[in-house]
Formats: sequence, structure tokens, C-alpha cells
Amino acid sequence: MSKDKTRTVLSFDYAMKKLLRQKSNFKILEGFLSELLGRDIFIKNILESESNQEAFDDKQTRVDILAEDTNGELMIVEVQYQFEIDYFLRILYGTSRNVVDYLKRGEKYKNIKKVYSVNILYFDRFNNENEYIYHGKTEFCGLHNGKILHLTEEQKKLFEKETAGDLYPEYYLLDVTNFDNVAKSTLDEWIYYFKNSEIKENFTAKGMKEVKLHLDYEKMSVEERRRYDKVIDIKLGWESSFETAKIEGRAEGKAEGRAEGKLEGKIEIARNLLKLGIAIENIAEGTGLSISEIQNLK
Repeated sequence: MSKDKTRTVLSFDYAMKKLLRQKSNFKILEGFLSELLGRDIFIKNILESESNQEAFDDKQTRVDILAEDTNGELMIVEVQYQFEIDYFLRILYGTSRNVVDYLKRGEKYKNIKKVYSVNILYFDRFNNENEYIYHGKTEFCGLHNGKILHLTEEQKKLFEKETAGDLYPEYYLLDVTNFDNVAKSTLDEWIYYFKNSEIKENFTAKGMKEVKLHLDYEKMSVEERRRYDKVIDIKLGWESSFETAKIEGRAEGKAEGRAEGKLEGKIEIARNLLKLGIAIENIAEGTGLSISEIQNLK
């Protein structure tokens, strides 16, 4: 068998919506998180949050899942396709909300759960051609001696952490579009899968065996495959429409005197994007139409 032979599997966002909430499939999510965090992760259960309830349809371009591991730590895994200018603040809000939601009223602060926010992004807005994985965390650092603030021995025993910053949320951003498709590590194997919805036969990352077994496109029934293909068509249609909208908007700005015909084109694109459930702010950015003009189209 060729080392480069690949197998087509279901996209990760589709699996998050339909399959990864089932306990029998926890090993897939555990494998990915273990490779990312560099330690073995075991999911205890999938929790309900405001954003991961099944009150969404397949046209949405964002989906997330909230899991609790056996250590009581929370892990938000999110896939997002559309850029939002306040994106960083939104993930801060989502993380903070979960910190608060899972501390019962009157419960002591020592019971606050550590939260990991893992964001799989399909838009390239980071302006860094040599990087596709970012890690952010809080650090308390001495202004004079530059030393990291460590917990006391009593605190270390209570929280099972080393530094004060270890108690705070951590953030991971995976810039999938900037990945060069060369898997140099087992974590890269996961990012290759996220980008291509394919797995090479020689991939050995944790959870890949389960992905091959449970997310194999060829093993789906005819009806399941038809439904899945429809979802992918909607997603590809959104990506194409949004890219077209951006190009049209830029071209229109350069040829303002010939606006009337192209304005109709932008309006039509905006209508299509509205049907796909794209945020009005993003449509405005892509088409050059004002927010009020787009609201009037609704």
C-alpha cells in the first residue's frame, strides 16, 4: 500500500454536529485534544452551553462543542468559517461565560474550572505566513526580576498547578488555511485532516484510528451520504459567494462611476449571503453595502 494513499472522511465540523456528542465517539475528540495539549485527555461528558445546543441548522458557519474531562476541566472546541472583526473578544466572552456558568451560586472560588478554548479557523487573517498554531495564556511576571509568579506549596497541592497563570483559561488558534499540507508531527496530521477531510494511511496520531473507523465517507448509507453532500455544497457555496462578494466590493470601489450595474450584483450577492445565514457585519465587509442597506434587504 502506498504511504501517500488517503481516505476520504467526514469533515470535522459535521462530525461535531452529528457524531462527537455520542460517548462511543469520545475517543476522536480525546485524540485531537491529547495531541494539542501534549497530555492524555479523557472526556467525561459533553456539557450543554448556550452555544452548543442543537438549535442550529447546517447553513451556519460556526459550530462548537463543550466537553468536561475527567479532571473537571472544560474544553471548548469551535470550528469557524467566517471572519468577525471582534472575533478575539467573542472567544474571550465565550470562555468567561463558561467559567461563570459552571460555578454554582455560593460555591467557593477554588471550584472554578480551568477552561481551554480551542478554535479551528478557516479564515486567514493573522498575517503570519510561517505559522498556523497559536497559543495564548495568562502569565504573572515580575516587573523587576522577570520571574514567573508560582503558587505556594499549599496552592500547588490544592489546584495541582505550578504557576498562578496556570489557573486561568488558555486559548489555541489553529489557522487551517495557512497549513502547507506537510504533516511534520502527529498534531499536524490532525490539521491536515481539518483542512482536507482526508487521512493518509500512514497517519498515527491519537484518535486517527477512530476517525477512519467511524467517519469513513464510504461507509455511509446512500441517504446519509446525500445529506452530507448537501451540507458540503452549502458550505462551499457560502465560501464562493463570500469570496465573490469581496472581489465585487473591491472592484466597485475602484470603478465608482460605473456603480449602477454592479450595485445590483452586490445586492444579489448580499441576498444570497443572507439566505445562508451569514452575519450582516460580514456581508457589509464583503460587499461594500452599508449595514442599513443589508437590513432593508431582509
